Amino acid sequence: MLEAHIIPALGGLNLAKLRPAHLQSYYASQLDLPRAPSSVRKDHNYLHSALKQAVRLQILATNPADFVVPPRVMRTEMKVLDEAQAADMLRAAKGTSLYMALLLAVGTGMRKGELLAARWSDVDLEAGTATVNQGLQEAGGQLIVTAPKTVKSRRAVTLPGLVVDALRVHRAEQARKTLAREPNWTDSEYVLAAPHGGPWWPSNFDRVWRRFKTKQRLEIRFHDVRHSHASALLKAGVHPKVVSERLGHASIGITLDTYSHVMPGMQEEAAEKIDAGLRAALAD
Repeated sequence: MLEAHIIPALGGLNLAKLRPAHLQSYYASQLDLPRAPSSVRKDHNYLHSALKQAVRLQILATNPADFVVPPRVMRTEMKVLDEAQAADMLRAAKGTSLYMALLLAVGTGMRKGELLAARWSDVDLEAGTATVNQGLQEAGGQLIVTAPKTVKSRRAVTLPGLVVDALRVHRAEQARKTLAREPNWTDSEYVLAAPHGGPWWPSNFDRVWRRFKTKQRLEIRFHDVRHSHASALLKAGVHPKVVSERLGHASIGITLDTYSHVMPGMQEEAAEKIDAGLRAALAD
């Protein structure tokens, strides 16, 4: 974002002469390109953070980003797969390079960047756990290993038995390709290696995912698979605190706010349990 958008538009300005009008004009020009409001909003967040540091260092008296109106981002509608739909998706992906990524997403709720960054050293198949230590992104034509999104994002996730079994097979297949020195195969420390080995660039992964979901007529984002994982757990009665920890949310409040659509059914179930308990107690 810095190299492609912010620096070309604002990099020539003297910091002391930067005014809110410059930022507001920049946001408007980006929306006219057009760029998504969510992307321009991220530009604003980065600029605000950088300029806030300039104020702390007394390079600026005030933060120009405090006085602009950033683009409003409409919340994307969450689309959730139920267990039957998730199973259909996995069956369709069986035998493709996407299968393991989708199975991990359904079974763990990990973010795309966390999945692509997962290394075999992060996975303990005997204990049935995967540790999230980093993310994988690309910017400026480079692959970048990033720190987890939040402090709570650095976590250990217990893997379902089905996922552990699939990972054993997946690892054995990667080892076979390496030992056989298959043409166009590059050995990799990554669990989700690209189809020909090595790290899987997010943009290439996105292209494969788009082709797959178009072919299968899936009207979801990859991130919605993470939402499906969380919704399934909450509907099954798993405590929101546990769900929050699996997802790596900064707080349980984020989990409850994000998945409030699941709560009405849980409220009814809670009322039924209280009713049954009280009726049994009063009958004694």
